[in-house]
Amino acid sequence: MNIPKVIRKYCAKCKTHTEQKVSIYKAGKRRGSARGERRHAERKKGYGGQKFPKLAKPAKVTKKVTPIMTCTVCKKKYNKVGVRIKKFELVAA
Repeated sequence: MNIPKVIRKYCAKCKTHTEQKVSIYKAGKRRGSARGERRHAERKKGYGGQKFPKLAKPAKVTKKVTPIMTCTVCKKKYNKVGVRIKKFELVAA
């Protein structure tokens, strides 16, 4: 799916339509020291195998892509609801 890099959209902060840059949300680096990470590692330790069963075949074929709109005037960011697509491409239009 081709989406333009710049979209003219309503900005709630500016209270007017502005040019908004589109980018794709990317998850940050996982921290091993995070509470959940430590808990998961603790449960996996020792005999008894995996905490959750490892899936042989995943149920979903595609990943959800979350576009982020950034207002060029006030730099406010808006997350759009994730869309399930195989190929997501930003094009200059």
